Amino acid sequence: MATRIPNPMRTEPLDCDALKKLIREVPDFPKKGILFYDITTLLKDKLGFARLIDALSEHYIGKEIDLVLGMEARGFIFGPALAYRLNAGFVPVRKPGKLPAETAKVSYELEYGSNSLEIHKDAVAKGQRVLIVDDLLATGGTAVATAELAAGRGAQIAGLAFVVELDFLKGREKLAKYDVFSLLHYDR
Repeated sequence: MATRIPNPMRTEPLDCDALKKLIREVPDFPKKGILFYDITTLLKDKLGFARLIDALSEHYIGKEIDLVLGMEARGFIFGPALAYRLNAGFVPVRKPGKLPAETAKVSYELEYGSNSLEIHKDAVAKGQRVLIVDDLLATGGTAVATAELAAGRGAQIAGLAFVVELDFLKGREKLAKYDVFSLLHYDR
């Protein structure tokens, strides 16, 4: 069972509005009409980052997480820190051709084409409880594909955790059968 590792930086309840203020909003990136939420400004704030990891981990304490799966690339930032806090292992879910041993692969459709993800075939044992982590839940395609990839290896999906959720894109609807936890929500 996961045990909480105390964080000496945590001194007060989480203030989601304060965390949102640490995220830079970049208009017209990567293309005109899109407002990009840049988390790099939150990551460099040591207290903000610590509170973010604490808040994500608190939702999963006691849920017996064996492995945290982080989606390439920003899931690699949050996944290991969260795995550490939950006393779990970490497994990277990568784009094709990035993992050196034998892999399992899933392909999925995007609004503008298709993509694929891979995991080492021996990364997840049957019955292990996994938590899937990424920075952003938008349309949900990558998250669904990662859940399918893990379930295909015999994993039990304990949940999916996101730092930011763009509620207006309704990605959560594609993940309705899972425990989905997002810390920060944006309506537009």
